[in-house]
Amino acid sequence: MQDDLFGDALLQPPATLPTNAASDASPAFSALRSMAKVLPAPAGDGWRALARQFSAQLRFGVSTWSYPGWEGLVWDGEYDSSTLSKHGLGAYHQHPLLRTVCVDRTFWRPLTAGQYAAYAGQVDDDFRFVVKCPASVTDAQVRSEEGKAREANPGFLDPAQAIEDFVQPVLEGLGAKLGVLVFQLSPLPWSWLSRPASMLEKLGCMLAAVRQALSAHDAVIVAVEVRDPELLGQALVDTLKAHGATFCLGLHGKMPPIEEQLPMLRALWPGPLVCRWNLNRIFGAYGYADAQKKHDPFNAILSEDPHTRAVLARTIRGITGAGQPAYVTVSNDAEGCAPLSIQKLAQAIAE
Repeated sequence: MQDDLFGDALLQPPATLPTNAASDASPAFSALRSMAKVLPAPAGDGWRALARQFSAQLRFGVSTWSYPGWEGLVWDGEYDSSTLSKHGLGAYHQHPLLRTVCVDRTFWRPLTAGQYAAYAGQVDDDFRFVVKCPASVTDAQVRSEEGKAREANPGFLDPAQAIEDFVQPVLEGLGAKLGVLVFQLSPLPWSWLSRPASMLEKLGCMLAAVRQALSAHDAVIVAVEVRDPELLGQALVDTLKAHGATFCLGLHGKMPPIEEQLPMLRALWPGPLVCRWNLNRIFGAYGYADAQKKHDPFNAILSEDPHTRAVLARTIRGITGAGQPAYVTVSNDAEGCAPLSIQKLAQAIAE
């Protein structure tokens, strides 16, 4: 989870640092760091030529950005996670391959318009955010801090709550910098899985309200991610089509591999790509803790997944080649270091 932002004024560092800025001893560098809080890694400029090969419709990003281990890759030096959480986006968005980011912390607790505005204030007008709806709307169960189900959630897929707690503050805070709203449905209890038609009807009602709230924001993509393979099929496709939403590829152990999810996108074609590459399948459905333990401090690829990368690269080429937008966010737990995974994925697309 990201730490809260406090809304303090943030000055933007220049897109290109002076040649002597790599040294902490430089007075100019010290002044820049004082103003900008966090500065970008000069090495990021080395990816500018590759980035220029891609359509403006293609956006890569990470899921959560407060990792000190990205020193030299995204950040110019050593920063603590709290500083990066509050001020890191200003440096992050200057990396030429990082043109979006997934704000995951919203899944655990709704944010205010002011908190979203603090994020928006750190990036330029071309940047776009992917934002997850709070679990208070997308989880059918109320859970303990350990994740165990305690009781049924009365707010599950409630249209009014989705608009009030999520859509309205996101729009107010991010404005034109909002790219994708992700509604990630947590694993459903049997009481809902045994009645998929009822669940999809409820989902459809919520999506209709969301689409109405977005009536003046046609460029915003609405994506639904599921954690139950049983839901993959024509009924979900029909629900998404009816309300102008798309299917979010969720790449992790709880769902089938990417090639078994692609039929959903083919059934929804033409349409955008929204993909969240979250966890290498070698860790299984519940392997996030093991992945974190292996990958920390998240500065190297330690669990390479060339198969997923190759299939995803072909998918991105096909979708963006047809003029459709693509938002692809990557977690450290996919291969060990999200920025390096994005660089390798970008190279695979360009081959």
